[in-house]
Amino acid sequence: MDFVTLIIVVVYLVGLVGIGALASKKIKTSQDFLVAGRNLGFWTFTLLVVASICSGMTILGVAGLGYVTGWPSIWEQIFVPLSAAICILFFGTKIHTVASKTGYVTVQDYLAHRFDSPRGIRGTSALIGIIISLIYLVGQYISISMVLSWLFKIPYSTALVIGAVIVMGYTIMGGLYAIGMASLVQGIMILLGALVVGPAVIHGAGGLTHINTVLAEIDVNMTHLWYPQMHPPYAGYAFLTPEYLFSFFFLLAFGLGAAPHVVNNVLAARDIKYFKWAPLAAFVIYVVIMYLTKITGFAARSMVHDGLITLPTGVSNPSDYSFIAASEYIFPSIFAPLVAVIVLSAVMSTTDRLMLTIGSYVSWDIYKQFVNKQASEAAITALSRAAILVATVVTLYLAWSNPPDLLAWLIWMAIGVMLACFVAPLFAGLYWRRATREGALASMIVGLVAVSAFSYYAKFVSSLPMHPSIYGFAISVATLIVVSLLTKKTPEKILDETMTGLYIRKRDH
Repeated sequence: MDFVTLIIVVVYLVGLVGIGALASKKIKTSQDFLVAGRNLGFWTFTLLVVASICSGMTILGVAGLGYVTGWPSIWEQIFVPLSAAICILFFGTKIHTVASKTGYVTVQDYLAHRFDSPRGIRGTSALIGIIISLIYLVGQYISISMVLSWLFKIPYSTALVIGAVIVMGYTIMGGLYAIGMASLVQGIMILLGALVVGPAVIHGAGGLTHINTVLAEIDVNMTHLWYPQMHPPYAGYAFLTPEYLFSFFFLLAFGLGAAPHVVNNVLAARDIKYFKWAPLAAFVIYVVIMYLTKITGFAARSMVHDGLITLPTGVSNPSDYSFIAASEYIFPSIFAPLVAVIVLSAVMSTTDRLMLTIGSYVSWDIYKQFVNKQASEAAITALSRAAILVATVVTLYLAWSNPPDLLAWLIWMAIGVMLACFVAPLFAGLYWRRATREGALASMIVGLVAVSAFSYYAKFVSSLPMHPSIYGFAISVATLIVVSLLTKKTPEKILDETMTGLYIRKRDH
């Protein structure tokens, strides 16, 4: 890396801190800090949702999975963008409408109201959300460190601290205002970067026809839409069978759509009119980014096979460097900052939202609701910032040893927990008037236990034909239905206040 590259990347990182400082001037109340004063415009809101989902896995992990598995993993590029559309359309439209009257700050406010459970469901869902966010954060920090250590040629631990301090800095200063402004910049960078890097790498690898020819030489099933349905699969990379892809759809499209750090964004939009076109805009933007990134992974595999590039040795996850290695080969060194900024934008755009989610759950859903109901605006904001600081220290400790194998399992399990714990209560709460407090709470707890058990079994005992989260999700749904039908119905007044019913929006008469 030359001096010019260093300056460009440093300016980008300092610019993020500057965004935080600028946004801090808008912070007058705790709601300004936690939900940006409910004042985000259309594109800031839409890109915030996309950026909250677009993690380090979207660039490094997506290309890496494409490198290892070929075309059968292309379904991921439909399922993940669908999660943004599902979140905005099916969850966001109603929650935002009700929140405009009730003043919800977190999705736990909605759950507590809808299920008439100010303590049980609020506390349970908040604690699960904090745990999930902490696990997810570890993966984001490791991704940031991979990029910074590659770019600056500095030790992993040094890169880890630098990345954590920068993201923590602008998040603590400006809250969701800063995250929204940063996401607008980062979303544009990610999209433009994918549009530049993807086609160039594909062309440099010899074009799509040549890439497919090479993949077929390695394993002809790499050029198909899924691997043959057999369990166990004939090779470790051939796990994307039709049955597994069925579970993958629910895991990504619904699990991510209901993730705490994603669904809370719907409370920050300025106008309900955004929810008409934002689902489509978010889906299209994300599809473009993910397809180009995934095919870049295919191209990198072809380039390695042809002897054009080599992946790093001495690391346990070399395929995750395929995007970087292919970009290095195609572009002159002056473009190194572009590649770094693309990846850093993807990673940081999720990291900051996870941090704020932890801060909001600790200050608003736990401290204010359980410890001090009369907590002042200043106290809530201060505690949110303190929780972000503590979360940073904890996740730095967990990420320090860079445990990629166990970490990957933990991250996928975290998404599985989102599916098993949050999807059924959210959907049932919004659309099924017979769902009860006892049913929702039992669904969360049973789902958490079930997905943890199946994930442990799949990791340490024997593999399963589908992702372990689907079993936990099925048990969660069944539990909610059975327990709800056996318990007292929620009062009609609350169901009307929370707009519960089989519709997304009621027509105005």
